[in-house]
Amino acid sequence: MALIREAGAAGARLEAACAVLDVSPRTWQRWQAEGGVKVDGRHAAAQARTPANALSPAERQHLLGVANSPEFAGQPPSQIVPRLADRGEYLASEATFYRVLRAADQRAHRGKAKAPSHHRPQAWVATGPNQLWSWDITYLACAVAGLFFYLYLILDVFSRKIVGWEIHTEQTSDHAAVLFRQAHLREGVAANTLVLHSDNGSPMKGATLLVTLQRLGVVPSFSRPAVSNDNPYSEALFKTCKYRPGFPEQPFASLEQARTWVAGFVRWYNDEHRHSGIRFVTPGERHRGDDVGVLEQRKALYEAARQAHPERWSGTIRNWERPSSVSLNPSKPAPQKAQEESQNTD
Repeated sequence: MALIREAGAAGARLEAACAVLDVSPRTWQRWQAEGGVKVDGRHAAAQARTPANALSPAERQHLLGVANSPEFAGQPPSQIVPRLADRGEYLASEATFYRVLRAADQRAHRGKAKAPSHHRPQAWVATGPNQLWSWDITYLACAVAGLFFYLYLILDVFSRKIVGWEIHTEQTSDHAAVLFRQAHLREGVAANTLVLHSDNGSPMKGATLLVTLQRLGVVPSFSRPAVSNDNPYSEALFKTCKYRPGFPEQPFASLEQARTWVAGFVRWYNDEHRHSGIRFVTPGERHRGDDVGVLEQRKALYEAARQAHPERWSGTIRNWERPSSVSLNPSKPAPQKAQEESQNTD
């Protein structure tokens, strides 16, 4: 406060003087109205002060010594604190034990069991249809409160075509296995050529489905627990399904009504919907390979339009090149490599 008064007397504006000391003018005015303050009560200042009840350096060192002693080296604070209490010793609370260990970088996993770790799932690349499928289950509201219908959807990642779907009143691995066998047979998939990706739900990891995949020569792939981004194509498909204008506003009255609506949605999605991720062709066209001719025709049309009126074009025509591959959970590039690629692109 004395420094701000001194700056003001020298001709400095209040806002500028307060900004130098990281104090707002309103705080300064409040201090003035209170006749001055003895303790800085701001949150930032409170964080910088040492709490009155903080452990001394000697006490912290003693706590670390106890935690690292042969008796307690393999135990967490939740076990150490009660055992010390049973012996009539109190060093600190359980939270303080954790805080001191964390500050000393000793919050590592203790015990013989390996610490849980969840690595990124394996990256997969599809260069054609029926090489990489993704599937999931989503809820459909039912007219009966507390009950749901469950929509099973299998998607070809390369073409985005829905290759299999069904609706049931429960989630089971048996239903998933039957649906997958039907889609596998209908698409004529050869053995040892397909990867099926899903999340970690119980129907996805059920014994019936896994045995079916093994018999058909299909490689199972799974997301990390509770990481929806590892299965993005199925999640995006469910959003397209539930957010399109035709989705019923009221819950489905029966299983037959739900199946009828989804059947219409699948027809629209596969054969009418121009998908943004595959150059705005339909999933059915890309799955059959018809998108090659469609995209070539669009490219020729745009080239002709530019030649007819070159003054209307400031650069190249729109990109109608066919995406040659699609990646699922690609690995992140190294920082140096990513920087070099960015510079080359610029």
